[in-house]
Amino acid sequence: MINKILLLFIILPVIARAQSSGALDRYVEEGLKNNLALKQESLELKKSLEAIRQAKALFYPHLTFNPTYSYAAGGRRLNFPVGDLLNPAYRTLNELTGTSQFPTNIENVNELLAPANFHDTKISLQYSIYNPEVKYNYLIQKSLLSAQEAKRAVVENELRYGIETAYYQYLQTLEVVKILDNSGAVLNELVKLNKKLVSNNTATKDVVFSAEYELSKLQQQRVEAENNTRVAAAYFNFLINRDLSGAIEVDSVTLDRDAVVTEGSEVLGSLKQTAIGNRSELKQLNLSMDAARYAVTMQQKAAAIPSFYFGGNAGFQGFGYSFRNQAYMIGQVGLQWDIFKGYERKSKIQQAKIQTELLQTKKSEVEKQIELQTTQAYYDFATAREAQRVSSDALTNASQYFRVIDSRYKNGNVLMIEYIKAQNDVQTARLQQVIAKYDVLVKKSVLDKTIAE
Repeated sequence: MINKILLLFIILPVIARAQSSGALDRYVEEGLKNNLALKQESLELKKSLEAIRQAKALFYPHLTFNPTYSYAAGGRRLNFPVGDLLNPAYRTLNELTGTSQFPTNIENVNELLAPANFHDTKISLQYSIYNPEVKYNYLIQKSLLSAQEAKRAVVENELRYGIETAYYQYLQTLEVVKILDNSGAVLNELVKLNKKLVSNNTATKDVVFSAEYELSKLQQQRVEAENNTRVAAAYFNFLINRDLSGAIEVDSVTLDRDAVVTEGSEVLGSLKQTAIGNRSELKQLNLSMDAARYAVTMQQKAAAIPSFYFGGNAGFQGFGYSFRNQAYMIGQVGLQWDIFKGYERKSKIQQAKIQTELLQTKKSEVEKQIELQTTQAYYDFATAREAQRVSSDALTNASQYFRVIDSRYKNGNVLMIEYIKAQNDVQTARLQQVIAKYDVLVKKSVLDKTIAE
């Protein structure tokens, strides 16, 4: 029995946390999975990953099969009268020696300079032993990949805020419609009451006309409110890449969640430090600076130390595809060192240093911007909380005043205009309370986005 009780104490908090996630958290996850802008960033990330693979491929040997065949017709020829020069001399030598040891039928050379029916079928191997540009290009691409991941995190943070804000705006429009419906019910009762008063000859028809006019104005407001609801729902569904007319679940867990942030200068300072530590914009700049530093090192090492490589060719070469007595093999070892290239290397080093300094300046600016954003978001949230408290008090006062006016009107002690004013004050107070309520949630979402939590 005791073990079962202990098990309940362990399981219940887990269940509570699972249930507390609410519909909004599920919608945020759906948006992060399906949003088109985030999918574009994911594709950019995959493209950067392929750039790393391409840079890594330079570390491996390069083996190619490269057959060529040449056929020439016409063009320049090589004419050399070797037969005319050697045949008489060899003929004389044969006469002097009494032999036929020396050939006397040598033909003159008359060959095309461009080879005809000539093939070179070979396999080539190239491998870089030492090349700083290969190594540091790989490190640069790795830094750029991490920077792209940080950029995706920035888009994700913005998207999360956008989904939450759009959801709060949708829920706000729903509550506005409910408030207008409640006001409409009050005005309908007023119309019925005024008609009874007129039928009992205790009031004139103008009170009926006045009440019906107020009801028609309210109905027009409700039409506009319903349109705002449809637009807010469409925008929310757009962010999570769903059908624009899809149904949206009301998240009661989120609505019941109390958004509280401790006040004080120490708290604000802590939030600033948290934002600077968490914001992916700064991570992106740091990684971009790493890439710029690698670029400086790459150019410096390439200017100071030559690159070494080896390679070779093996295959067949000759006239006609006979492959007999045509085999050959060539091995090569070499280095490459740009001794002078019009100060291009020096300019590239300076360019990379300028890029590093530019990113460092940008980082300082972004840090100041983040501190400013955190300060503004913190005080905006505190102001929204205070406005919510004031709006609640205002609604309480307006409701109590309306109850008094309603009772006096039914007893014929208050004019119609005072009743309408009191009813409008209650409606306005309720609308202000709804605005303040969701403004707190939006401002809390802004604060969370600013500190990247």
